[in-house]
Amino acid sequence: MNKDTFKGLCCGVFAAVAYGMNPLFTLPLYRTGMTPDSVLFHRYALAMILLGLFLVWRKKSFRLSGRQLILAVIGGLLMALSSLFLFLSYKKMDAGIASTILFVYPVMVAVIMATFFREKISVPTILGIVGALAGVGILYRGDGENSLNISGLVLVLLSALSYALYMVAVRETDLKRLSPELLTFYALVFGVPLFGIRLKFGADLQWPATLSGWGCAIALAFFPTIVSLLLMTVSIRLIGATRTAILGALEPITAVFFGILLFGEQLTLRLVLGILVILAAVTVVISGSQLSCRLSGVGKRFHLCRRQR
Repeated sequence: MNKDTFKGLCCGVFAAVAYGMNPLFTLPLYRTGMTPDSVLFHRYALAMILLGLFLVWRKKSFRLSGRQLILAVIGGLLMALSSLFLFLSYKKMDAGIASTILFVYPVMVAVIMATFFREKISVPTILGIVGALAGVGILYRGDGENSLNISGLVLVLLSALSYALYMVAVRETDLKRLSPELLTFYALVFGVPLFGIRLKFGADLQWPATLSGWGCAIALAFFPTIVSLLLMTVSIRLIGATRTAILGALEPITAVFFGILLFGEQLTLRLVLGILVILAAVTVVISGSQLSCRLSGVGKRFHLCRRQR
């Protein structure tokens, strides 16, 4: 495994863990009465300010070409819609269920890449997708009594589709020419107006009422937003959108971990089995990537030997 592949895999893992922290900081704000739009406005606005200050401190250029500006607007809207649909689904169903259903996005990414960009889906990738989905299915907490909320399900699927389209755009358009920091900054800049409009240009905006509420808002801006988007962008560029999406299997594991650690959820045999299946799927993707690199190296050496003969 070369250095770039290893870096891409690590970034993909940590991006998934960071994004999986969404319910950890969102649900406490909901309990204080804040609406999804208010929570998301603070999340995006605070993240935009923090990342903007960082770019100024690093003396980075904010310049975009006309084409990149249009794509950045589309990318920002896709990210904002993904966040909005997911946070609205938290009002319709359990956050853990929403987080697990959201993981259909790797399948969407793989289908989009194979259909529109003719990306070949390798056997390890297929096994990784199947295994990850199986693990997510095991983690799904249904008690058999309450039916799944249909509107919540639709919202989560729309969130997954928006997220998948953003990942593909980062990989396949001129957005890939932007630095991860600048790309993330503009995704936030063009995502904030969506929530501002839904909040009637600030008339319905709610503010965190406590110090702990502000702490959750800042943490929400930093971990699932800045950290996750930056690392995801790096991972996509190094190992591709499909593999990065599959590594997102660690998102529901993160939700389960914090549920057990902080919210008193029980560690059952089913949860352990689901986690083990997902980890096995991620291992298949990583080992498959390493095997592909080795086979590629062997193929190149074999081709070189034939030419020398």
